[in-house]
Amino acid sequence: MKTFITSAIEQDCLNAIKELVAFPSVLNEGENGTPFGQAIQDVLEYTLRLTETLGFKTYLDPEGYYGYAEIGQGDETLAVLCHLDVVPAGDLTKWETPPFEGIIRDGCLYGRGTQDDKGPSMMALYAVKALLDAGVVLTKKIRFIFGTDEETLWRCMNRYNALEKPATMGFAPDSSFPLTYAEKGLLQAKLLGPGAADLELEVGQAYNVVPAKAHYRGQWLLEVKAELDRLGFDYEEEGETLTVLGLSRHAKDAAKGINALVRLAKALRVKSDHPALRFIADAVGEDATASSLFGLITDEPSGDLSFNIAGLTLTRDSSEIRLDLRLPVLADKDALVAKLTDVAANYGLRYQEFDYLASLYVPLDSQLVTTLMAVYQEKTGDVTPAKSSGGATFARTMPNCVAYGACFPGGLQTEHQENECILLADMVRAMDIYAEAIYRLAGQ
Repeated sequence: MKTFITSAIEQDCLNAIKELVAFPSVLNEGENGTPFGQAIQDVLEYTLRLTETLGFKTYLDPEGYYGYAEIGQGDETLAVLCHLDVVPAGDLTKWETPPFEGIIRDGCLYGRGTQDDKGPSMMALYAVKALLDAGVVLTKKIRFIFGTDEETLWRCMNRYNALEKPATMGFAPDSSFPLTYAEKGLLQAKLLGPGAADLELEVGQAYNVVPAKAHYRGQWLLEVKAELDRLGFDYEEEGETLTVLGLSRHAKDAAKGINALVRLAKALRVKSDHPALRFIADAVGEDATASSLFGLITDEPSGDLSFNIAGLTLTRDSSEIRLDLRLPVLADKDALVAKLTDVAANYGLRYQEFDYLASLYVPLDSQLVTTLMAVYQEKTGDVTPAKSSGGATFARTMPNCVAYGACFPGGLQTEHQENECILLADMVRAMDIYAEAIYRLAGQ
């Protein structure tokens, strides 16, 4: 089978990824009058200028929420749904390279965003450039939509959908091959409660990350340390600060992580009866399916419910627990919320919804799915079936869109982790697949 990807295109794509990684595009809401931060605004504008050099026409939302680059012709549009914001770098001491420099080591490109989602976005973009260089005539418009708020509230795509027409079909290069045709519902919520006169805590960053560290500094240092030892939980001690150690994972894979916040809460229970600690340690504990709350919630298409206790803020005046739930596609969201609300109330906590994204489903026999699957299977020889996921990609923001790559089955998955990286060989493989897929869907 022919490949459209040349060594020159590979190098151009690699250079582009490095350039985008250099922007520390972490949410900093309202900075300098931008919606999500100056670095996010800068990387959005830079990316649009880059696409113009490749022959695309561009549009920048006047409010700075999104931009898009379009090329081709026809009444139909194939959307490639990308995002340019990234999660925080995390523990800088664990990075072997600077997180916001694209550095090649041992056949990998390291840097925050290389896998999620700057790298895959550029792979798809330069796949289209390869088609153009090969003289392919586009029979549909191809629109790269660049979001800026994917790691938080998706306000970029909410605004896009309020102002723009939906695409005919599309994919998000922000997941894994072969293809994700169903995504769990995403519910993010807060449990609000009273403060504490004798305890202050600030743990956790993004909703969609399992906390890898939880710090405690206070009057019960010896007692908490003794309880951590009794429970067999790992921790570090530096001066008067204890740091409980966990294992960070994306919230969709919370059961594969170790939640340092939960472990700290369990240790603090020897001295504190605060409602937030009781809920975390007693009502949920380390079961990331929350079966003690709901029973086992699962279905055949998408598997178990995932329940991530992402953060806790506890001050003298108030407390706030932050939760990220991935709901199986057949689950009853309203019933689960009602149950969570009731249980929280029993602990003196008040439920408040923060964000909700309905599930995604595109039939397996659709033209989009069958075409994308055929390309993947022909290029790789892998007959792994299309799958469902607990992840939330922009594919669910408009009809007839799926998640397609760029990670390969059994490959390196480092999104949201320290030392995020992509294998250069996988970058080339993904570009080859994207070029052929876009050619079959929108070229001749």
